Amino acid sequence: MSIQGLQLEVTVVGCTRLKDKEWFSRQDPYVSIEYGSAKFRTRTCTDGGKNPSFQEKFSFMLMEGLSELNVSVWNSHRLTADDFIGSGRIQLQKVLSQGYDDNTWSIQCKQGRYAGDVRVILHCPNFNKQVLSHTVSISSMTHPVHHHPVQPHFPSFPPTPSTFPPSVFPPQPFPPTTYPPQSYPPHSGPCPGVYPPPSF
Repeated sequence: MSIQGLQLEVTVVGCTRLKDKEWFSRQDPYVSIEYGSAKFRTRTCTDGGKNPSFQEKFSFMLMEGLSELNVSVWNSHRLTADDFIGSGRIQLQKVLSQGYDDNTWSIQCKQGRYAGDVRVILHCPNFNKQVLSHTVSISSMTHPVHHHPVQPHFPSFPPTPSTFPPSVFPPQPFPPTTYPPQSYPPHSGPCPGVYPPPSF
């Protein structure tokens, strides 16, 4: 199933047990979420301290091959640069397979040590439609295919009979001879060699 263009809603619920970056006052945390080139940040939770609450929702368009969010938590300052508290990665496998994921993700400071947790709710509003469309397309591909016998490329003739069929007409007798055979009388004697002289 392709996730390209699928909408992902990200709700930043809040943080717990954040590393405290202030010595004399309560810190003012905010959360930054990045996905590809898109980047959002929550409002600053003034005096949120170690357990700020946000309840803010953002929307991303998913991209094929990108299955994680980058999350970072900062302590806001008005006059100086903000303090980095920690960062982590939010995996999208569950929301992409089930359409919903309510989970807590740990963040780490620059030294790689635990710096707190961020609770995030992930939701794909069109997940059911996407799954249904994918299921229908798979179903249409698995329909049985009826194969028709291949017709020969040469004409088919009926087998030649081994004997000729009997004639429908009875055999005709030969017609009788109309003329009897000629009989020639035998010669009565030898032909005269000479003729007698004529008599005057």
